[in-house]
Amino acid sequence: MNKNYKENLKNRSKDKKTEEYQSKKELDIKQYTIKRECELLTYLIDELKFSRNNAKNLLSHHLIAIDGAPVSQFNFMLSKGDTLIISKRPIRKKVRKDLPIIYEDNDIIAINKPYGLLSVASDKEKSSTAYRMVMDYMQAKDKHSRIFVVHRIDKETSGVLIFAKNEKIKEELQNNWNELVSKRGYYAIVEGIMEEKEKRIVNYLRMNALNLMYITNSKDKKAQRCITQYKVIKENDKYSLLDVDIFTGRKNQIRVTLGGLGHFILGDDKYGEPENPINRLCLHAYELDIKNPISGKVYKLVAKMPNEFNDLMKKTR
Repeated sequence: MNKNYKENLKNRSKDKKTEEYQSKKELDIKQYTIKRECELLTYLIDELKFSRNNAKNLLSHHLIAIDGAPVSQFNFMLSKGDTLIISKRPIRKKVRKDLPIIYEDNDIIAINKPYGLLSVASDKEKSSTAYRMVMDYMQAKDKHSRIFVVHRIDKETSGVLIFAKNEKIKEELQNNWNELVSKRGYYAIVEGIMEEKEKRIVNYLRMNALNLMYITNSKDKKAQRCITQYKVIKENDKYSLLDVDIFTGRKNQIRVTLGGLGHFILGDDKYGEPENPINRLCLHAYELDIKNPISGKVYKLVAKMPNEFNDLMKKTR
């Protein structure tokens, strides 16, 4: 059960380095980070120096995307921080009939993100993302509408993910996230039986050169303080189902913290070598309670526990 943590981290680092090299080698796009707000056509002409005809051809042939979501209207408003993508192949809009929407109003949209789906585009994957799905849905209703990234959850994690519908709400949420969020709840299934059934853990995390997190000590000047609390809610003879609250939002916080205790989350081959009985990471963001910084409304956004988690916990040897 308790794998050598440092050895696992070393091996994951090697794998990640190889993966990043391959992704760069296979990249078939050009991308640009937007520095100022402007219309899409204006950016293509003024900043990228396309002729008006060439710029319009890129749009009409569906070769332009914003953060992986296809855009074809010339007067689409770009915002600072957007990633504009020019592809060699057409990027078509898709009809989203079964988008797992939890909640939607004029300010935000929240979905139950499936596991295995990136929140936003990465170097390796541009189009198969939650951002793309929600943008397709929004633009089917109004081609001028758009969404803004507020936060992320790991590709391998399922659960509550929100996007802002305007830049003002996005900036307010991002700038005041810790003050506005009152609960971030997760379900995690880990290997083995927890020695302590309930515990609050304060540790320090640091990122290595390959963007993998590891536990260090409080004297490390580059370390980030990390607060995690768990409670066992169910056990069988092999696994423990935990209700986990996080009070800081560090990358891979839950995975690294629980792995550091010797109880890796099932399916987590990034940091450990636990069993993978249901072919996914057993981590689910089940609740996000957050206050709208403009209206003052408090959202309680809930995504129920995946059925396969319940089924797994019913099993015994």
